[in-house]
Amino acid sequence: MPSTPLMTVTGTTLVLAAPPTAAPSPAAPRARGPYGRLFTLPGTRAFTAGNLIARLPTGMFGISAVMMIAGQRGSYALAGAVTAAGLGATALVGPWTARLIDRYGQARIAVPATLIAVLGSLALVACIRLEAPAWTLFAAYAATATTPNIGGMSRARWTHLLRGSPAEHHTAMSFEQAADEFCFMFGPVLAAFLCSAVFPEAGTLTAAALLLTGMLVFASRRATEPPVTAAPRRGGSPLGALGPLLFLFLALGLVFGSMEVSSIAYLDGHGMGAGTGLILAFQAAGSCAAGLLYGTLRPRGLGTCLAVLAAAMALPAAAAATGSVVLLAPALLLAGMATAPTMVTAMSRVHARTPEGRLNEGMTLAVTAIFAGIAAGSATAGAAVDRFGPATAYLLPVAAALSAVVAGRFIRRPGDRARVVLTTAAQDPQ
Repeated sequence: MPSTPLMTVTGTTLVLAAPPTAAPSPAAPRARGPYGRLFTLPGTRAFTAGNLIARLPTGMFGISAVMMIAGQRGSYALAGAVTAAGLGATALVGPWTARLIDRYGQARIAVPATLIAVLGSLALVACIRLEAPAWTLFAAYAATATTPNIGGMSRARWTHLLRGSPAEHHTAMSFEQAADEFCFMFGPVLAAFLCSAVFPEAGTLTAAALLLTGMLVFASRRATEPPVTAAPRRGGSPLGALGPLLFLFLALGLVFGSMEVSSIAYLDGHGMGAGTGLILAFQAAGSCAAGLLYGTLRPRGLGTCLAVLAAAMALPAAAAATGSVVLLAPALLLAGMATAPTMVTAMSRVHARTPEGRLNEGMTLAVTAIFAGIAAGSATAGAAVDRFGPATAYLLPVAAALSAVVAGRFIRRPGDRARVVLTTAAQDPQ
């Protein structure tokens, strides 16, 4: 029988006191953790499953294309040029695709955009098989630039669902960052296995199938999709609103690109061969684990995260200076652990600054800046390796991280804690 509340009168005030609650029985279910609470929301498990399936190919397409083209055409130069052209096309097309998604809805735009990208991948395979002219490879791979930013769409859904709940939003953004790291860690391994153990086109075909399947599952969960409004967008362009943040993401991309090339060159110089991928995975694994852990902690300030990142980037340089591969693996692990908190905190600034109704576009601009930084960092590190050696090239990620610290100082602080912005009108789950 339920207990009745206790009542008393103080002056002219009636005070109701809730009765003491009974202690939970031993059979009572344990309280859910931060991540468990996230997935009690209706529809979140289904859209997350589709999101992860569709996101895995982001770590597969590049290496699959390189191995397929180089294997069939015998030219790594051609393979690198094709993938670089695709990256450039993505930088141009991606923000426009994101703008259309913000304007007309995720399912309405993302599904046809994904179909175009999948057809581009199939056309690339056909051109390779039919020994078509080299220019057709560039045209086919450029069509994959319409691939929607699935991570950005997933983050937009969490922002819609968790409006007014900053702590839960921070946990969700940490989960998304960990998912990014997992896909970039496992995707290349899967792609390399398929291309080498099955047949050269297997990586691209599998990635295309996963992308389409995952996107269809993701888009089908309409109840969690942020609604769109017919009202004209206000608040200006995300490009102007983000301002110095884009320079920060460019610097972070420089860190990632220069670190990867320096590590590959260093390990190749020490004859690691097939073990290179395993050691490089330490960095992604560290970032994935740190991202999940960071989601259970109080958000830190952007300046603090950037300072820790700069210090952590010095560890691989110090390990390389000793000439020891054994020391490099834990150094990369620790360097990776500083990455996820920085990215989560920086992305929270994107959420806070992006005009209402333009969140996908804002996040895609941030990702585009990262890609530009990765390309520049890779090229700069490659030149440094050829001229000074891989151990010296490890100083580039340190310098890039310090430039990120400087860029962070020019970003006005809306508050160090993660903020949730009302990007859409409220809508009850269906």
